[in-house]
Amino acid sequence: MLKRIFLLTMMSTLTFFANAQDIIPSAEETPQLEFALQLRVTLDAAYSVGDTQHGRRTVIPITGGTFEGPLLKGTIINGGADYQLGSADGSRTEIEAIYSIKTDDGVYIHVRNCGVICTAKDADGRPSFYFKAAPKFEAPADSRYAWLNNAIFVCQPTFKTDFKGIVLNVWKVK
Repeated sequence: MLKRIFLLTMMSTLTFFANAQDIIPSAEETPQLEFALQLRVTLDAAYSVGDTQHGRRTVIPITGGTFEGPLLKGTIINGGADYQLGSADGSRTEIEAIYSIKTDDGVYIHVRNCGVICTAKDADGRPSFYFKAAPKFEAPADSRYAWLNNAIFVCQPTFKTDFKGIVLNVWKVK
C-alpha cells in the first residue's frame, strides 16, 4: 500500500514539473507598462493620530502640485491627504492618498492611490526599500479622460532633492 502511495505521489510530482512550463506566462502574455503621467505633489507637515488598534496612523496633507503626461496635464487640488498606517516595528506602512486633480481644460478627476512601503533586508542582509502603489482614477465618463476609468495603473516615487514634496511616476498596465 505504501509503495502504491509513493508511486502515485512520484507520478503526480513528475506530471506537475512536466507541465510547469505551461504555468509560466510567455513574453507575449506578460503585461507591459506604458508611461501615463508624472505627479509632482506638494505636501504640508505630517501629523500623527497616534497608535490605533490597526497601527500608527499618520496623515500628510496634500497642498497642491502639478501633473503632466502624454495625454493630460494640469494641477493637483489642495485639500487631499495621504493616510498612512504603520506597523508597530516601523518596517511596513500602508498608504492611501485621496485627492483630486484638475486638467488644464477644466476637467476634475478624483484619485485614490493605495500602496505599501516596506523596509527590510534582502537575502544578503543589505537594507532594501519597496514603495509601490496603484492609483485609481475617476474621470467623467463623457470626457476625453474616460480612458483613465478603464485601466489599471501602478506608480512609484522618484525622490528629487530640489522639490519639496513627492514625485510619482505613473504607468498604465497594457
